[in-house]
Amino acid sequence: MTTLWQASQQLQTGASAPETFTDAALKAASDPDGEGVRVFIRRYEERAKIQAHQAGVRWQNHAALSPIDGLPVSIKDLFDVKGEATTAGSRLLVNAPAATADASVVTQLTQAGAAIVGKTNMTEFAFSGLGINPHYGTPANPWQREEKRIPGGSSSGAAVAVASGMSLGAVGTDTGGSVRIPAALCGLTGFKPTASRIDQRGTLPLSASLDSIGVIAYDVRSCWLLDSVIAATPLELQTFALRQAQFAIPQTRVLDDMDEEVTQAWQRAIATLRNAGATLTELPLQELAELNSMNARGGITASEAWQWHQRTAQAQPEAYDPQVLVRIQRGSLLTEQDAAELYQQREAWRQRINLALTGFDALLMPTVPRIAPTIASLDDPQRYMEINALMLRNTSVINMLDGCALSLPCHLPGNAPVGLSLASVHGDDARLISWSLAVETALNWRA
Repeated sequence: MTTLWQASQQLQTGASAPETFTDAALKAASDPDGEGVRVFIRRYEERAKIQAHQAGVRWQNHAALSPIDGLPVSIKDLFDVKGEATTAGSRLLVNAPAATADASVVTQLTQAGAAIVGKTNMTEFAFSGLGINPHYGTPANPWQREEKRIPGGSSSGAAVAVASGMSLGAVGTDTGGSVRIPAALCGLTGFKPTASRIDQRGTLPLSASLDSIGVIAYDVRSCWLLDSVIAATPLELQTFALRQAQFAIPQTRVLDDMDEEVTQAWQRAIATLRNAGATLTELPLQELAELNSMNARGGITASEAWQWHQRTAQAQPEAYDPQVLVRIQRGSLLTEQDAAELYQQREAWRQRINLALTGFDALLMPTVPRIAPTIASLDDPQRYMEINALMLRNTSVINMLDGCALSLPCHLPGNAPVGLSLASVHGDDARLISWSLAVETALNWRA
């Protein structure tokens, strides 16, 4: 499949026209045998065709608005689009007042000429890492689609759209891993930047302290390209040699409970990086164990989510996905004093982690410890909660750190998708994505 980066290169050389890519994406989205009906909550077919056609004229006249002018991208159902209700994967907001302006990221994409093909499905209100949605249906993971495995969440439709050719890139959100988890489970690349890099105005919140806006695409360069469009300041890629890399592998928490497929892919990736000359240091990082107690009663996410949802959750609890509602309701048990203590604990924890990571270029860990289970296997509420906690366990570390992270595929072609995560501290995005490019090349995955 052509990547966003490759498509952009073809446009710049005149080898292809944007209509070719957008028409193909729209055709895939409307395929009756595909997942389009579950991937998109709203499609913008005619608008996207017009955007692509206008971009085609601009490319012919050497007046393109950006490197992605006319290329098909999707946006998560958390972003405001002027004149529409923002439903966040829920039926509760279908009749909510229409947005009076586009979200900042939508404005950025529009100004870049992107052909926005639609709003993608998601876990209701973004509060799960599994991607299951009982209101609009759950898009099946493209890997072994007949088995109907979870796509990962909360940006479920975003990942399936890219993996199924319905868009070349997707913009989603990431509060505890919601971009990186579906990227890992669907064999894609997902980038969660430092939260403050991307303007979140017009984005329906889950937890303002932990929310960030990220991207999903096939490879690192495509993620970098899409990120450069929605960010106020594009990242400058550098060329790094792995023989100079100093990577840390935490020994606490993040390597526990891995299944066989993840273990094999992880060990293969680590061996490849060592053979390429990278220095890999096993770091105790026992501070990670403290997250269990900090999140024991739902943590910052539940506390802030409850503040936003309290009135509706009390008035119409039956309208929520029960698995989402129970997580929101945990926030009701936390007082203002509890929340204040959590913020203090988080800041002290961040400072200690930042100090422990001094001198390292990145943290390495499996993005998630398990491959995608089937949707049917999570019908049991207890099983749902157990797998959800596992899926969020590693990725949520970086949101608590207010850092940046990228997940890229590390499995062998044909095997179950497995993600390798590179992560770093606040503001280290340019170095992180540059190191990720070097790692991707070493793993020979769409390099």
